[in-house]
Amino acid sequence: MFDPLRNQSNIAPPAHVREAESLRVTRATFDQVMFQTYVPANFVPARAAGSKIWDTEGKDYIDFAGGVAVLSLGHCHPALNAALKAQADRMWHVSNYMVNEPAMRLAKKLVDATFADRVFLCNSGTEANEGALKTARKYASAHFGDKKHRIISTTNSFHGRTWLAVSTGGSPKYTKGMGPVPEGITHIPYNDVDALRAVMDDDVACIIMEPMQGEGGMFPGSPAFLAAARELCDKHNALLIFDEIQSGVGRTGALYSYMQKGITPDILTSAKGIGGGFPIGCFMTTEKVASVMVPGTHGTTYGGNPLGAAVAETVLDIVNNEAFLKRVLVAEQRLRDGFAAINKKYDVFADVRGEGLWLGCELTAKYDNKAGDFMKAGHRHNVVFLTAGNNNILRFAPALNITDVEIDEGLARVERAVAEMVAT
Repeated sequence: MFDPLRNQSNIAPPAHVREAESLRVTRATFDQVMFQTYVPANFVPARAAGSKIWDTEGKDYIDFAGGVAVLSLGHCHPALNAALKAQADRMWHVSNYMVNEPAMRLAKKLVDATFADRVFLCNSGTEANEGALKTARKYASAHFGDKKHRIISTTNSFHGRTWLAVSTGGSPKYTKGMGPVPEGITHIPYNDVDALRAVMDDDVACIIMEPMQGEGGMFPGSPAFLAAARELCDKHNALLIFDEIQSGVGRTGALYSYMQKGITPDILTSAKGIGGGFPIGCFMTTEKVASVMVPGTHGTTYGGNPLGAAVAETVLDIVNNEAFLKRVLVAEQRLRDGFAAINKKYDVFADVRGEGLWLGCELTAKYDNKAGDFMKAGHRHNVVFLTAGNNNILRFAPALNITDVEIDEGLARVERAVAEMVAT
């Protein structure tokens, strides 16, 4: 008799799966068959574990990118693998016409760990921000009328790729040729208190900001700017949304960055690291704000599916631990010391900034607009990191549980990449 809970790992895959696995693909295949909206690395990852990736040729790479701050516990963490496999043997999907146990447990743990009373589970950071913005506008309309709809955001911010989210983000290059953008969105420079005060009025529904800008240049929010946002939202009956898609789930050395800053938002968005590599996101808020979102006002087909929720619950159990979060700050200092040693030798960094294991090394004027070239040099020397800003910042977001050995080896490879760039 079929047992749905039995381990099925010893069963051979169907013929069509075996045939698919034998289909030879290379980096050139991407250029032949996929949308050219990305320019991926020239190597093809084949497997990964911890903070290492191996390509199809067997070369290993230290992963200092973490899947763009996604792999909070590295590649193929045993506890996450176990949670996913166990849930896969029980139930994959039931839709939101029903509840499921992993989703409710995850939501309960998020409520217990944060300021929030209610959680909406979705599939990505973009969806989380889209839902948060919809909620803020719905709340403003319900309590103060439709005139109160304006959204304040910051230039060089990034909030996702759906239409409202990408329009709210402060990078025109992502909306060029796709206009007109939705009305009622105002952008101000990040960390500019005077500019924020100048645009606030009673028609503002919400301010959305990252507690630290990532894509925009790895700039931490100043205490004065974050405090002013909270003060002005309270004064004008607006909601403060913190986009913690990248900064959340231990990335800065706290479960969420707002906890370090003493500024509590009205709505918090989370994704990336909460799934440890499995697609899941959420936005969370207070009972009062959530109460305007009644049946039919928002929804998702896959959001809160049992697979994603089971993995995220396990991530939260591991990361929301005092000793674990303290270790993030220890690893941060080891990275900073390594960057300082590299800079003392090669003089390539004008600044190193960031929080926790989310650091940016700004290149000196001599290497302006060459961050992408440094990144490619990193690939040649078997280390993966990212870029940010106007192609002048090397961005590092490794696994939160990266070991000292992996940090030191990664830094050695970064140094070799830097030495190559300096020599050219």
